[in-house]
Amino acid sequence: MKKLLAEAADRAARYVTGIANRQVVPLPADVARLEALGGPLPQSPSDPSEVLALLDDIGSPATVATAGGRYFGFVIGGSLPAALVANWLAGAWDQNAAMQVMSPVAAKLEEIVLEWMVDLLGLPSGSGAGFVTGTTMANFSALAAARTALLKRAGWDVEEDGLFGAPPIHVVVGDEVHVSVLKALSMLGLGRSRVTRVPADAQGRMRPEALPPLDDHTLVCVQAGNVNTGAFDPAGEICARAHEAGSWVHVDGAFGLWAAVSPQYAPLLAGAGAAERDQHLVQDHVVQDGESRLAQTFREFFRLTTVSLDHFPQSAASQ
Repeated sequence: MKKLLAEAADRAARYVTGIANRQVVPLPADVARLEALGGPLPQSPSDPSEVLALLDDIGSPATVATAGGRYFGFVIGGSLPAALVANWLAGAWDQNAAMQVMSPVAAKLEEIVLEWMVDLLGLPSGSGAGFVTGTTMANFSALAAARTALLKRAGWDVEEDGLFGAPPIHVVVGDEVHVSVLKALSMLGLGRSRVTRVPADAQGRMRPEALPPLDDHTLVCVQAGNVNTGAFDPAGEICARAHEAGSWVHVDGAFGLWAAVSPQYAPLLAGAGAAERDQHLVQDHVVQDGESRLAQTFREFFRLTTVSLDHFPQSAASQ
């Protein structure tokens, strides 16, 4: 195993050090060679070093050089050396981080990083936060909390009773809302086509003067950073209108929340701190609720019914 890990490290180091000298997009011939990875299901195990060589020789040339300094497609960043080697160690640990009892170190590292992120982004002290897999699930998680809270106001427990017969929720989005928000709304049973779209200006910003009438059953989705232009919806004006009416505000900060760490661009987020917000950070995706009282809403939505270990013999529970 030690020899195999050393070979993997050598191959990885060669890839990382050479990435600045290769083109960003793989050549068509390199992509075509990926067919060599397939074929019939092997009937017997393969030598691990042969598997590693095959992945490197065929797979590495067919990667997109997102870890290099010349990649500007989509919202994708590279990794720092410390992050890369930590990821290797995490692979060796091979932890299931679903619960604290299954991996105390994973749970503790998550707590530490989340506290740092809340501090770094200037979010309210006591904000609840959690890691998710990406943009759509970040929107899904925060919008799920919004759905739970809005229906609870109306006397409806959506986790227990579902959506059949539930009071309607009015969803308001900007005309250039990101597709991940619409996808999340559809998965939550709130629908894509039944939302109210507010006209946007030439930069994709929602026009607050065009907002429809709002009430305490309304969910307003604000965008902090348009994926095409970088423009921010005027959160201050929108939040003021929404809070006056008792509406819930969801801020999609996937592409702009990092502005909070820049004195020059932080004013773009003015007013967003008053919202119940969702932010997904490039690479390390985070869902954060902008008010500590939302932590309970998240817990209600994600609560699990567990089986007590008391039903098992002590010997079985400790194995």
